[in-house]
Amino acid sequence: MADRIVAAFDFDGTITRRDSLLPFLRRLVGPRRVYAALARNHADVAAMAVGRADRDALKERVLAEVLAGVDASRAREEGTRYAAFLSTRVRMRQQVVAQIDRHRAAGHEIVLVSASPTLYLDPYGAETGFTAVLATELEEEGGRLTGRLLGRNCRADEKVRRLQAWLEGAEARVYAYGDSAGDRELLASADVACRVGRQPLPTW
Repeated sequence: MADRIVAAFDFDGTITRRDSLLPFLRRLVGPRRVYAALARNHADVAAMAVGRADRDALKERVLAEVLAGVDASRAREEGTRYAAFLSTRVRMRQQVVAQIDRHRAAGHEIVLVSASPTLYLDPYGAETGFTAVLATELEEEGGRLTGRLLGRNCRADEKVRRLQAWLEGAEARVYAYGDSAGDRELLASADVACRVGRQPLPTW
């Protein structure tokens, strides 16, 4: 058995009980701009709810409409404030928070692997003691967000690719925690997988 143990956690729906991205966007640019972008893409939003739309493509379109031209420094500042809000006030799955604490107490490395943006997950991870944060990055040009992703959306097989790149080929026993179809590949690649909300949390 590998001496190194890594616990990889999805964020939205796994650690939290709700989506974190839309509330952040509303704080950053205001609800009117966010809801206008969703309305313009309402057909795909509805199709996504029943699994009939490309989630990654829809996310990229909405982010392009919402974030293009936003001052990057202000976005990072808002991300830091939002991270503090998340760590103290948002509703969390307490059994998952306790599981994170157990992994940490056992000396395991704990990694956040999420499709949500690093704008707030980087400071959240630093605030709450994660070893690393592997999340979706946003492109900047001339001090402003372009609305485009820098690299791929950290979802599905990209979660596996990002975690493997972070491990750099090192042998490790991996525990993975997720709650949705976007975590399926990560869970399948782990030594120990837990679909949060549907089965007991694993022990070691």
